[in-house]
Amino acid sequence: MVSVSDRVETAVMAPKPAGRARRRWRGRLGVLAAQLALLALLLAAWEAATRGAAVNAFLFGSPGGIAAALIAAARDGTLFTDTLVTGLETLAGFVLGNLLGTGIGLALWYSRFVSRVLQPFILALGSIPIVALAPIVIIWFGTGFASKLAMATLSVVVVSLVIAYKGALGVDPDQINLMRSLGADKHQIFRHLVLPASLTDIFAGLKLTVGFALVGAIIGEFMSSDEGLGHAIFKAGSLYVISKVFAELAVTVALALVLSALVHRLERALLPWRHDLQ
Repeated sequence: MVSVSDRVETAVMAPKPAGRARRRWRGRLGVLAAQLALLALLLAAWEAATRGAAVNAFLFGSPGGIAAALIAAARDGTLFTDTLVTGLETLAGFVLGNLLGTGIGLALWYSRFVSRVLQPFILALGSIPIVALAPIVIIWFGTGFASKLAMATLSVVVVSLVIAYKGALGVDPDQINLMRSLGADKHQIFRHLVLPASLTDIFAGLKLTVGFALVGAIIGEFMSSDEGLGHAIFKAGSLYVISKVFAELAVTVALALVLSALVHRLERALLPWRHDLQ
């Protein structure tokens, strides 16, 4: 029989969910503070080097010039317009590329024969530099939104396909055999075992392909566009306005971080148990 004192001791020694949450938040705030401090230190050193003439501000820009370029772009509205255009292109290509790639990769689990037949073609497509496809894509899809969508999609689809297929193949064969022994057919095994077990790899691919989709959209804007962050970077580079180039690059990085955060939020919503264990 458990005594009252044993119950009290057990309750005191048991980990408190609220305490774990507070420690987790303190850890995150500490990491964020360290990151901001490091960024501030780098910017201060950069600014000091350009003002002291140790670094040529014309060639390497300066934090002050970057801030001025950002303010000017925000005032004339091009900052928000370009960010919105590139963001929509990236998001559309990211979603379409992952839907196609993940769907095909998971479907290949059904037939090892088909996957072996298609393997060299998938590897050949994945080995082509995305920038080499830009002229063909522009000829096929024109210079509007469709070509940027195609570039972003092509940047994503092969990576997501390979990751999804490897995730499906990584399912424990003993679990598959157990479901077969219980009378499950291939569709039931896929729906109840393979697909849930592949979600971890699929979300790892989503985090990776956010940047790929953004790169594809930017390259498409480099080749032919009159708006977007890629167009702004290309134009500023052509005029040797280095501070504006860095300003647009900073916005591009911020856009990538926002999209990555959205993927992280989606992962937390669909796979909450992974974060509860961390």
